[in-house]
Amino acid sequence: MNISLAQPHHYAGGYEPQVSKEWKVAIPAFLGVICLAGFAGNVCVIGILLYNSKKGKPSMIHSLILNLSFADLLLILFVVPFRAAAYSKGAWSLGWFLCKTSVWFQDACMTAKSLTIAVVAKTCFMYANDPAKQVTIKWHTICAMLLVIWLVALGIPLPLWFFSSLREPERGSALCIMVIPSQAHEFMSAFVKLYPLAVFCAPLTFAFFYFWRAYGRCQRRGTKTQNLRNQIRSRCLTMMLLSVTVTSTVMWLPNWISWLWLWHQTKYGPAPPQGFMATTQVVMFAISSANPLIFALMSEEFREGFKGLWKRLTLKKPLPSPEDQEETAAENDSEGIPESVPSPEAVTPDQEKEPAPLSHSSESMEIKKEMPILPDVEQFWHDREAVPDAQDNDPIPWEHEGQETEKKPI
Repeated sequence: MNISLAQPHHYAGGYEPQVSKEWKVAIPAFLGVICLAGFAGNVCVIGILLYNSKKGKPSMIHSLILNLSFADLLLILFVVPFRAAAYSKGAWSLGWFLCKTSVWFQDACMTAKSLTIAVVAKTCFMYANDPAKQVTIKWHTICAMLLVIWLVALGIPLPLWFFSSLREPERGSALCIMVIPSQAHEFMSAFVKLYPLAVFCAPLTFAFFYFWRAYGRCQRRGTKTQNLRNQIRSRCLTMMLLSVTVTSTVMWLPNWISWLWLWHQTKYGPAPPQGFMATTQVVMFAISSANPLIFALMSEEFREGFKGLWKRLTLKKPLPSPEDQEETAAENDSEGIPESVPSPEAVTPDQEKEPAPLSHSSESMEIKKEMPILPDVEQFWHDREAVPDAQDNDPIPWEHEGQETEKKPI
């Protein structure tokens, strides 16, 4: 282990200068597509969650999904573009500061995502255990939870920041490598073993355990219609979050394989191929663009939000807002023109001759249209109206029935 840690060219973050021209073009192209798709998707998810939070009470699950999308957006904005630039040039030309912070910030965002998935799994289990229970969570509780997640995520990969260094040899281009002092060999020997367990294995194992329990609770059928509706909603939520967890695990696993291979290689052992190292990083960054797609495919709430956003963007003439309507009404009142009276230019000669209909007549016509009269009832009232008034006012009609029969011709 000490021999592998003492190697002079241990590249920070698994990045290695590319020699092949094809890789210099292909890797930045894939990273560019990931940037565009991830930025658009995560911005939409964050916008939908913020818009829904204004309508109702704060939700812990929605806040954790918001934190997951926020971490993806940070990766898309501050890590992927610089990594694509480094791959396109074939050497590290981004300076000392990015060499020190890029790997640390990348792992901090990925750690925050794994911790968020673990917490959201526990929250999902609590919701699936009793979907009908109304839980009120205050904003400061949610903010405290997210603050703890980010403090832990930023603190765990700090050794990667300390030992990253930019070296500029006399001949050739600059290298961003890990320089580990001899007194830190034992510390890094333990760190490279515990780091994958703390960041990848433990949080995701915890998440799978609680998702499995939540899915088992969702299989129970409720006795009431409301309980059944809540269970269906809980099942859809559990399957969506489980899909996000499985996708993140599968797409992040190759990067950890290359990371362990790189740190535990022997002096004369085979090194990870450059193409394999670059491909694992591209797949890891692609998680940021895959999560919004999963939300859109498996959640009716996000699907409707994406549709509403698309309609607003593609609508040629935006609908007037209530504020605009109030301003228009205020202008009409100031000019002395009521809203219901048309302008003189819009009145035709035929309309001037016609009297204005009364308001109550229009209301009665609407009532008649809303309440149709059945044919039998109409025939009954027609027969009653055809009967003479004398017969209607006769107090003893049964005594005159015989007289009416005699008067009728045979």
